[in-house]
Amino acid sequence: MDPVIIVGAGPVGLTLALALARQEVPSVVLDEGPGKDEPRLARTAVLREDTTALMERLTGVPVAEAGARWAGWRAMRRKQVMREVKFDAAAEGGEGVTSPGGITSSGGVTNPGAGTNPAPLHIAQHVLTNALRAALAGERLVKVVADSRLDAIEQEPSGVTAHTRGPKGTWWRGSYLVGCDGQRSTVRKLEDIRFPGRTAVERHAVAALRAELPWDGEALLHRMPPWRTSGPSGGEVTGRPLPDGVWRLDWLLPPGKDLVTPEMLVARVRETLAGWTGGPTPPYELLDTGVHTVHHRLARRWRVGRVFLAGDAAHCLGTLGTHGLDEGLRDADNLAWKLAPAWHHGPHEALLDSYQAERRSAVAARLRAADQALPLLRGGGGLRAVVPGSARGHDALLMDGHLGLGAIGAPGTYADSPLAPRSLEGEVPVDTPRGAPVMDVRVTAEDGSFVQLRDRLGRGALLVVLIAPGTGVWDRKHWATAGIMPRLAAAVTALPYPAELLVAERYPGAAAHSVLLIRPDGHLVTALSGVRPADLYAAAEAALGGPVKAQAGAAEEAGAAAGSR
Repeated sequence: MDPVIIVGAGPVGLTLALALARQEVPSVVLDEGPGKDEPRLARTAVLREDTTALMERLTGVPVAEAGARWAGWRAMRRKQVMREVKFDAAAEGGEGVTSPGGITSSGGVTNPGAGTNPAPLHIAQHVLTNALRAALAGERLVKVVADSRLDAIEQEPSGVTAHTRGPKGTWWRGSYLVGCDGQRSTVRKLEDIRFPGRTAVERHAVAALRAELPWDGEALLHRMPPWRTSGPSGGEVTGRPLPDGVWRLDWLLPPGKDLVTPEMLVARVRETLAGWTGGPTPPYELLDTGVHTVHHRLARRWRVGRVFLAGDAAHCLGTLGTHGLDEGLRDADNLAWKLAPAWHHGPHEALLDSYQAERRSAVAARLRAADQALPLLRGGGGLRAVVPGSARGHDALLMDGHLGLGAIGAPGTYADSPLAPRSLEGEVPVDTPRGAPVMDVRVTAEDGSFVQLRDRLGRGALLVVLIAPGTGVWDRKHWATAGIMPRLAAAVTALPYPAELLVAERYPGAAAHSVLLIRPDGHLVTALSGVRPADLYAAAEAALGGPVKAQAGAAEEAGAAAGSR
């Protein structure tokens, strides 16, 4: 069968290629550029813990060591004393709350990274891209073609053809095509997909510099810096650490299209460093600068026949610290495991359609939350009547976006997914809601080895995890054939899709002998009380979009519709 054509060789496109290769699906990556990335320290990405784990699983290298995690946000608001502030609840019109890190505050000064929500990873985007390219260099199932600009797409019931122009212009034949080609996506335009939204929601001046600052491993957030008083936002400043004493600084710019000059950037750097240290500007080395413009857009459709969109080609977000690239990597992870069975066994139309249903809904929810909060945070208005949980205060709401928490920042769940099983008699609640990413716990694999649960993801198989306290201290041979294990193993073997049986001593909120069914991308399908073969089978079948035979007619209709375009 023909390979999957991936248009765009940024982090999302390269991630998709690797994720498909791990499931034995070949791909061709059409790279418009020369096949390498210019180092830019002012162009960085923020990844949550599970997307960092995804990158490390795909590349085989400790990506986290190439970036920096921060312990939390140090929020400074007093006009004279530069110190960490736990300010009065009355100032924000709300009650004090306890952050995930356990520090009580009134909306701003917390240490969330120390609690149950691990700190995000801040990494230069070119470092991430280079790690992905290095992993692809030895991958037999992936072909990266540089200097290949997409010019035309033709769909047929049996596949898709892409034409590239330039010195290496040619025709490429593929089974599916995925546009990972950014905000100005050629794929999206060729398929005539609307991309509504708002342009230039925010603009930030950006600088990467090396300096010795007194806050090792902490990020800095100023909604209203003491040394700046212009504008309702007060010239918001954020600072995130990178390795080797490097920092990325962002300054929120006032509305408009005023030119950001080198002189203005240097003045802001000196002013900010002096404000942070409470004295003269400390020594620093300016490494890179830029202007980051944030757009809010969402493609109307993410699938047209055999063509899909992912990453910035499908959505743009980024205000209030939200993590756009992180969402793009989730797109790739979600789509890869759904394309794999279609490539190996024929179209699973309901499964392929669920990509748009799940990912578009998740991104749309974040965009709505950011759009609701943005004018109120920037304008200083009251939040209570508009944003849920607004009594926590302006600063806490803003930090949610940066830290990946709450409606603005938390990863999407797929509780309302078309792949969610109907009510199951044996379903029980655990601390992970149905459709949410599972927590990482130590499990015993079928060969008796101890591994982390996330290490078993992305292989194209469902995961079935039995919670069995005490098994960790016994050799597998003593319990693999005892108790309920033989019955559970037989139920797993009978599932309509490849599945791996794992055993964990514990999982948050799960009682002994609970059985978790997990998708290849790490989202929980269901948790069952004990071994229930019928419920397990029904849940697995639902997670695949229903019985495959029932989809044969739908597949033929979809192919014919694509061919008639």
